[in-house]
Amino acid sequence: MPNAGAPNPPRWSAEDSFLELLIDTLDNLDGPARGQFLQRFFRSIAQVDLDETQSLNLWEQALIRKRELSDSLGKRVAFQAALLDVLASANLLRLPVLMEYEELRKLQINAATDPLTGLYNRRFFDDFFDKELNRSVRYTHRLALVVFDLHRFKEVNDRYGHPQGDLLLQMAASTLRKSLRTSDYAFRIGGDEFALLLPQSDPEQAAALSRRLRAAYAAAIEPLMMGVPLALDFGLAVYPDDGELKEVLIRVADERLYQLKNGVLPSQRARAAAAVAPTAAPKPSPEPQVQEIPAAPKPAMEPLAAAAAAPKESNRRRWERVSLAKTHAYALIGEGVEFTARVIDLGYGGVALETNRPGDLAQDFNAVLHVPILPPVRVNLRRVYQGPGIAGATRIGCSFVT
Repeated sequence: MPNAGAPNPPRWSAEDSFLELLIDTLDNLDGPARGQFLQRFFRSIAQVDLDETQSLNLWEQALIRKRELSDSLGKRVAFQAALLDVLASANLLRLPVLMEYEELRKLQINAATDPLTGLYNRRFFDDFFDKELNRSVRYTHRLALVVFDLHRFKEVNDRYGHPQGDLLLQMAASTLRKSLRTSDYAFRIGGDEFALLLPQSDPEQAAALSRRLRAAYAAAIEPLMMGVPLALDFGLAVYPDDGELKEVLIRVADERLYQLKNGVLPSQRARAAAAVAPTAAPKPSPEPQVQEIPAAPKPAMEPLAAAAAAPKESNRRRWERVSLAKTHAYALIGEGVEFTARVIDLGYGGVALETNRPGDLAQDFNAVLHVPILPPVRVNLRRVYQGPGIAGATRIGCSFVT
């Protein structure tokens, strides 16, 4: 029992306690077994290849050095310090594996996070996406991927400099971090590109969260009075609705981000304008630029592929429909995004949807269409007909109304 007036013994770290236990354990082993163990031990902690005799000698030198340091300093010295000293003196400390737990934890955090924003980095995103996708496959759960970038961010850097750009990136990261559930994860995957992984989230939930984040970021940067219309653009994809492979989900989310950011794909601009087009451009808004479709065709509107058609065939082509059955087109139904439906085809006067919830559709209802050839389009729809769809779903034919 220690004397009442004696100083308290030092508190050992986890590494030091392990090494002290290792010393006692090795004392009970015979020479060959101890030599084999120490050979592997030094290879593990210092990445050096020693034979059994060299390993035993190095271990004995460390024990002697521990006693010498303790005697000279008048206090008990941890074996870790003595072992590091011997390895360094022998020029064998090529890889500093022995370290405090907190230092190791810092290294692990730094390897997984982006230094500017504190979010997880691209490398961790790739690894974690694989794990979450495998888990979703195993337990038949949905997994939503949302990709973001900052609309016209390059103009900010060009006009105000990179320090201001870094501040806006940090504000975007803070916006993402504050709005997530504990089960969600946010990543910085590129310069001004971010991503969210939302386990057990369906398209409606992911879309609603993305709109909230977009609005929250607009409110956060408003006091800065930027001269550039900066916004948090997004695109989303959900397993298994939009694909079952990571590469497919990333591509679908990127395509939808591109649609929101740029409106219409350049190669499809003429066809998109001919299919359905508003008479005036939508006003700028922090929300996704959503277009309104008029109730009746106007003379200024061109039919699909009218430029290639003869004038006498314009009326017939006006009512042709574009099949979207093999795309990832979908519709968000209801003002509060109550549920989604697949978009089967799209024409000048209406759209065909496919859903497993036909009873939830009123005679007249609102929807936002997400199709490959258009930016998100807000429409008012009226049910015209109903029939059997694919795999037990119901096909709903709708016309555009005001």
